[in-house]
Parts: sequence; C-alpha cells; structure tokens
Amino acid sequence: MRKVCVCFRETYFLSPTMIEKLNRIFFRAAALLLLLPATTIAQTFPGYNNSTYAGVHGVLSNPASAAGYRYKWDVNIVGVDVNAGNTYASVPKSVLFHMPDTFRLGRDYFLDEGANRKQNGWEMAEVVLPSVLYKIDEKQSVSFVWRMRSSSNGGNVTTPIANFFGVNFPNPAFVDKSLSIPQVGVSSHIWHELGLSYARVIKETYSGRWKAGVTLKLLSGVAAGYAAVKNVDFQLNNTHDGTITSGTMYYGYNKELDDWQSPAQKNLHLFQNAGIGADIGVIYEYRPDNGGFGEYEGSDVDDYQFRIGVSITDIGRIKYNKGAINTDLSLVKDHVVPNDLQYKKNESLQQYARRLNNYFTPLPTDSTFNMTLPTALNLMGDYNIDGRFFVSAQAVIALTAGQRDITKTYALTQFNITPRYESYLFGAYLPFTINHNGQADVGAAIRIGPLVVGSGTIFTNLLEKHIDHGQAFVALRLNSSMFKRGDGNGGGIFQMRKRQVGCPVNNN
Repeated sequence: MRKVCVCFRETYFLSPTMIEKLNRIFFRAAALLLLLPATTIAQTFPGYNNSTYAGVHGVLSNPASAAGYRYKWDVNIVGVDVNAGNTYASVPKSVLFHMPDTFRLGRDYFLDEGANRKQNGWEMAEVVLPSVLYKIDEKQSVSFVWRMRSSSNGGNVTTPIANFFGVNFPNPAFVDKSLSIPQVGVSSHIWHELGLSYARVIKETYSGRWKAGVTLKLLSGVAAGYAAVKNVDFQLNNTHDGTITSGTMYYGYNKELDDWQSPAQKNLHLFQNAGIGADIGVIYEYRPDNGGFGEYEGSDVDDYQFRIGVSITDIGRIKYNKGAINTDLSLVKDHVVPNDLQYKKNESLQQYARRLNNYFTPLPTDSTFNMTLPTALNLMGDYNIDGRFFVSAQAVIALTAGQRDITKTYALTQFNITPRYESYLFGAYLPFTINHNGQADVGAAIRIGPLVVGSGTIFTNLLEKHIDHGQAFVALRLNSSMFKRGDGNGGGIFQMRKRQVGCPVNNN
C-alpha cells in the first residue's frame, strides 16, 4: 500500500522519488545553462505571445505568426518560464520565503479535504537557448529555436482517496473500509528541442491576409519517467497492516537515470534519445482598410481589424530504453506494511525500484517506452481597437490528457483574455485566465525595450492567503529596430524610421 501512497503523493506534491528527482535535474541544468556564455530566452507568455511585437515568442505557439514580421530580425537572449501547481495542497506565502525543515499539516500546508472534484498536479518549465527570427522579405520568414523543456503531470484521483493518503496516513478513520482506484498516474519529462521554422503569407485578398507556418524539431531526450496504477482494490486492516486484493502498477524511467553524473551538464547530450516533432499553424487577418487594392508595399503589420489563428504544437514523441530493473508489478498482496515500502532519504531510483520489485510480483514488460509530447490545440483571436489598444483571447486545449496512454505528459488546458497596450518601445498586458481545474487568475506583464517580464498569477497570488499554483517568466530580447538612430517620429531604442507611404500593388 505504501507503494500506491508514494504514487499519489507524487501526484499532488510532485515530491519524493521520480518527479522530485527529474525536476531537480531540470532546474539544476537550467541554472547551469544560464551561466554559460550562450544564454537563454523565455517561453512565450499567454497574451503577450499574440502581440505583433512578440517575434520568436510568437513562433512558439503559432509558427505562422512570423510571416510579415515588423522587423528584419529578432533575437532572444535570456529568459525562463515556470508554471507549477496542484488542486489539493496549498501553502502559506511565508513558507515560500522560510522553508521549514519538516512540513506539518495545518501549519505549513493545508489540504482541500472537502472538494468534490478530482485532484491534479502539474509542472511546466522552459529555457530557450539562443534563437533567432529572420525576415527574408515582406511575405516570408525563417526562425531557429533551441529550447530545453520540462513537463510533469499527476492526478485524476478522487478527493476521498486523496484524503486516505494525504491526511495522517495511515489514518485510523479508514480502518476496515474497502477502497478502489480505477486509474491514477504521474509522469515527468525533460528534453531538448532544435527547431527550424518557416512562415509565409500564402494569400492576400482585398480585405484579408492568410499566413501559414510550420516548425520541424529535432528532439533529444534527457530524462523521462512514469508510474501508474490501475484497477486497485485495497483495505486498511489496521494502521500497520493492509491488504491489496487487485491491481497492477506500471512504471519506467530511462536508463540514463541509473548512471546520472555530477555535475548535471555532463548528462546534457543534444542527440541522445533522438526523436522528431513538429508545430503547424495558420492565421487569418481581416483588413477592411486595404482600400480595394489588396497587397501593399511597406510595413502594415498592425493594419488589421482582427486576427484569428489555429495551431497544433508539440506533435511527436521520444523513444527511451528503460532502466535495467524496470518492470510492471502485480500489487496483489496480504499483510502489506507501509513502513516496509517507505521511500528512504537519498535513495536512488534504482535502489527504490529494486525494493519494490522484491516486495511485489514482477510482470513481463517491454524494454522501451515512447514518451509523448504535450500536444495541444491553440486557438487565438485578436482585436485591434485603435492601433495601440488590443484585446486578445487564447485557448490552449490539451490533446493528450486522456487515460489511454500513460507514457506522456500533457498541456494544461486553459483560456485567457488579455487586454493590452503596445507601442514600439513599451507594452502592458493584463491576462485573465481560467484553467480546466476551475482556477481563475489575474496576471500582469510589461515590455520595456528589450526586457519582458510578467506573471500570469501575480495578482491572484498576492490576494490569496494560501498559494496552490503560480506562473512567471522573464525575457531579454533584441531586434533590428533597436540599432537604428531615432528621432521624434519613433522607432526602436536607437531607431528613427523614415516616413514612408505604402503604395498599393496590383495583384492582377
């Protein structure tokens, strides 16, 4: 039973064993990469990524956005994006600044014991290494993006089952009660992406413009692991003994984790565990002020009344060889003693897996597994109020969140509306977001010259007494306009654009 307990606790807190180890690997590696001469850029911020100033950031959610970009080139220099949370446990804000040695329920963390929903947890983090967007001409652009990414998910557990494992386990209140778990799982994945993107204006009419783009990615797997239990029936006989009458556990992690080296950068091999991925997208811009002439020469990036876009991102998967002793397990067993299966501090994954294999009954299993990327459908709408004020809406819909495949991570399904103000030098964004767990957030972001910084949850986190999720990012990027001399007519930081009059081009 303790084995099942460990799986659930990972689901909610993303803590001991596999998830904690994989996340620790990512953040240590990210910190090391940030110290290298070739520094990094940030993941696109929801709301900001719909901006016509987003550059490479826009390519990450829809590769078509690069077509007709306003500047000749756009380079992202440094940045990090982190999004993590759960629905079951929350902590006082003071804990974030003064971490206790031992967490105590009711003091250092609190559980949502009365919720009717299923409980879930997630983590997404990203470091994007030197990347560039280059505009070939007014119709087409190419981009190169290098990212290091982390994604973790866990959950699908009813609150009563969560309480069984989360509240004073083993809780005497559950003695002699039969419990069932149809399916619950947890997974984590860290990988590199080298992406080459091409975007083009594919059609222009007298009132609109169509754009399309595709990104092809070379994937390199760094670390991956999963654990799931299915069809489990069990009973707590007393606080020191339990019985599992049915159930199977499926787990695996890549073999490299058995030989993980220190320092972490020794394990970052670009072409290890190779795979192929892709993003694809289209955007339509309604331009009623084209005056009946169709295409124009010169920059008219903001001369649309509204835009709509659709894309599918993170198509692909990576194949891994399992650790040498990975196997599926039959959990059926009498007299299960929780302390016998207690995860020991500083115990390696291999050591822990070996103890579990000896305690339960091993089953035949494949020696490899395919970790599916968090494929998502992205829908975007953007309305231009007056060329400075805009309102955008975006939906991110996870396409791999079902229970059929346990070797995957999945996107966080959410919807946001972002009013924004933008000029060449400054942008302000106010995203309102709700995710599929029912968590609603108000955030903020600003763009000042090369700096972009924001949080999708900052106002929500400031107003709440206890925190159960959060998101933040920071980015430093440059574009060609920042290196041109300026004057009173505007432009980049050092830019002065000459006054130009766009001339209509006859499409016939």
